[in-house]
Amino acid sequence: MTRPGRGKFRRLSRIVALAAIVPALALAQAPAAPPGAPARAGPERVTFAEAMRRAAAQATNAAIALEEVRRSEALLVEARSASLPFVSGNGSLTLLDHDRVQTGTQAVLASRDQRNANLSMQVPLLAPSRWASWAVASEQVDVARASEQDVRRTVLLTAARAYLSVLAQRRVVEVSRSARDIAKVRFDFAHARRSGGIGNAIDEGRAEQQLATSEAQFQNGEVGLFRAQEALGTATGTDGALDAAEEPAFVPEGVPADVEARRADVRAARERLEGVAKARRYSWTDWLPTLLASGQAFYNDPSTVTNPRTGWQVQFLLSLPLFEGGLRVGQLRERQALEREARLQLDSTLRLVHSDVRLATESLSLQEAALASSRLATGQARNVLQLTIESYKAGATNDLDVSTAQQQSRDADLQVVIAEDAVRQARLDLLSAFGQFP
Repeated sequence: MTRPGRGKFRRLSRIVALAAIVPALALAQAPAAPPGAPARAGPERVTFAEAMRRAAAQATNAAIALEEVRRSEALLVEARSASLPFVSGNGSLTLLDHDRVQTGTQAVLASRDQRNANLSMQVPLLAPSRWASWAVASEQVDVARASEQDVRRTVLLTAARAYLSVLAQRRVVEVSRSARDIAKVRFDFAHARRSGGIGNAIDEGRAEQQLATSEAQFQNGEVGLFRAQEALGTATGTDGALDAAEEPAFVPEGVPADVEARRADVRAARERLEGVAKARRYSWTDWLPTLLASGQAFYNDPSTVTNPRTGWQVQFLLSLPLFEGGLRVGQLRERQALEREARLQLDSTLRLVHSDVRLATESLSLQEAALASSRLATGQARNVLQLTIESYKAGATNDLDVSTAQQQSRDADLQVVIAEDAVRQARLDLLSAFGQFP
């Protein structure tokens, strides 16, 4: 027969346990912290727009792509120079030990001091192959710019996914922290009961094991958050970790009619095809002659019989390549192969775009349905946990039931976190597939 004092103490202990566990449960049920509230000290917190701005301006791949544009512009200047006039100036001073004179007549054939200056200019009058190189180089600038936009798109997508990963990992930490707090209250209560002589070692050991597991899960979540923050810093070209300060709102504008025209990867593939196709179309200029005109104005001091003091001369040079060992044929075949490769790449990119649109559209609807189911499941799991605690208070259940309900509630909360991240990622993929981001 239970003594009255012990029964009263047991009821009081259960009430204290319920009073301690329910606030911790409320903490687990509380919504995520507002976007502007600091979650942890250390990493700099940035908005989504700021993260995208940094990625576009500082990310290594974006900077390299921009330098490639500048390099292509420099190559265009080099190719154009061959089609423009070339002007050069020369001067010379020759010193001899003495005048060179003709025997007998003593006429000076070469003066001891000879000064010469000339100004030369070469103008290509007919240079089809050079003009073709100029046109091809100009097209390559457009190719480089389109490629830079494609690289920038990839960089911003990577940074955006890293930003979303930080948000998801922060929610994992919040859920793990709430589970740890609840486990800590349960262990303290189990330990107090055993110390008071009304508990048992099994309940205390089970509560301690649950607390240790929750602590490990919380620490693993902290490590995952730190890694996600470092990944965001790397993706944005920042020398340090970054934290997400807000949850971006991805709102698709509907399926646009010009998806292919909006996609930077499609534009880049088309520009590459046009670039190699132009190079192949201009291959016929390699068989045409080149006509150059060169002129020179000179000054000689002293003058000679054959070289007056001042004068000028003009020369025309016509060059027609007849045989070069198959060089031009090999170049034509290379350009044809490059054109076929670029066409295949464009076809593959278009298929990928169509697949992205279908997959993103279907995935978003399925992920949103999964999120709704996950939220329903976590609501039910929390209700079950509350009912289990009430039953435990009344003596209808045991500590193992509470532990099981608590673990199931935590798993349901984590499933909601996963579903929320999947929906955010699906919306980002949909915007990317439609060419509406970045």
